[in-house]
Amino acid sequence: MRIEHDLLGERELSDECYYGIHTLRAKENFDLSGRSIHPKLVEALVTVKKACAITNCEIGRLDKKIGEAIIKACDEIIEGKYRDQFVVDAMQGGAGTSANMNANEVIANRAIELLGGKRGDYTVVHPLDHVNMSQSTNDVFPTAVRIAAIKLLKSVSELFAKLQNALQEKEEEFADVLKVGRTQLQDAVPVMLGQEFGAWAQAVSRDRWRLYKAEERLRQVNLGGTAAGTGINAPKKYIFMVVDKLRELTGIGLARAEYMMDPTQNADVFVEVSSLLKTSAVNLSKIASDLRLLASGPKAGFGEIILPAVQAGSSIMPGKVNPVIPEAVNQIAFRIIGNDTVIAIAAQSGQLELNPFLPVIADSLFETLDLLRKGLEIFTNNCIKRIKADEKRCKELVENSFTLCTALIPHIGYDKASEVSKKCLKSGRNLREVVLEEGILDEESLNSILNPINLTRPGVPGKKGGN
Repeated sequence: MRIEHDLLGERELSDECYYGIHTLRAKENFDLSGRSIHPKLVEALVTVKKACAITNCEIGRLDKKIGEAIIKACDEIIEGKYRDQFVVDAMQGGAGTSANMNANEVIANRAIELLGGKRGDYTVVHPLDHVNMSQSTNDVFPTAVRIAAIKLLKSVSELFAKLQNALQEKEEEFADVLKVGRTQLQDAVPVMLGQEFGAWAQAVSRDRWRLYKAEERLRQVNLGGTAAGTGINAPKKYIFMVVDKLRELTGIGLARAEYMMDPTQNADVFVEVSSLLKTSAVNLSKIASDLRLLASGPKAGFGEIILPAVQAGSSIMPGKVNPVIPEAVNQIAFRIIGNDTVIAIAAQSGQLELNPFLPVIADSLFETLDLLRKGLEIFTNNCIKRIKADEKRCKELVENSFTLCTALIPHIGYDKASEVSKKCLKSGRNLREVVLEEGILDEESLNSILNPINLTRPGVPGKKGGN
């Protein structure tokens, strides 16, 4: 065991711990969510520390030997070592100070070992004087949150691209499947099943573009601004170099904010990004709900598509298979919409020079991105790609509905078409039977009007050139 000291006194820590007294207190104080800070945030925090150490060494402020040990320790953590030492809860007071101190202490104690010392001997490498040199939680933590979010956004954007491609493949596969189109859940006009998938693909395409643009909003960082964005205790050379070093390490087009006090106190960029993610979740939920409707039944519902059966649906009803993948996507969307509200409230609740609620903003944003990443992969691979059309059912519903009556209006007028639809409903006969039996149109004209291509493309069905 070892003894460490801080402002409040002293505490005993196991010699096995790479974290120190500040982390221990935070671990005890914030037993809240049961989740430690996100792995991508750990990686981003340590990458920021590495960039700061490199810069401090290059300007001659940090001893080269100590700096090299800090950099080596950072590299090991980035590679995946000592991750179990990042133990502070994702939900924490202090604007991210606990997460920053956790990183400082783990890096310092590993650097001490690399220099031949014993963990806790901060005369060799100090968590604050050396690892946190020229920094504050208030510029380190927001910068790290932005980097982590950008990296998570990239994978989500790629998965949206895959979903779009899968929907477009289904659009092509079902291009000739005529079905009932519905407005307000009532039979409306004929559409192609492929067209429905194509419309969903367009919505996902917009989501893709939104997320691509969202990354740009996160690239401005306040690293070098220290406590309040004024840059106190950070040398000018450091301020102008450190973001360049961080850009090289991350491969992200980061830029130093022109007015560093702005991103230090204002969190509106996270609200904007969350809002874009919420929009994509709304689209996903709409698609999932549509799929559940189209697959409903299968005998007593629409039953126009067949979703892949992935598990038994009931403990009491034999043979029942539920649309569990779309249902999971719906629930992901609900959570993301809730997270967006949390982020908005937390962002507007900041005061003056700092927003102390950045930890909950980060935790909510990362949960949203993780849910999207996992949900998109499952939705695309386990559902969309495996959907089949029940062409027989689609044809049957079209023929037994009065949705084709709309196409008759330019030829026989609205009132006459209404009469036809009423006769179809009352007699149980389909439109073709009513029209031909009553001599309203001849068969050749009717066939031209009811041609599936004419019915589902711009123009007037049965008129030459659609005019």
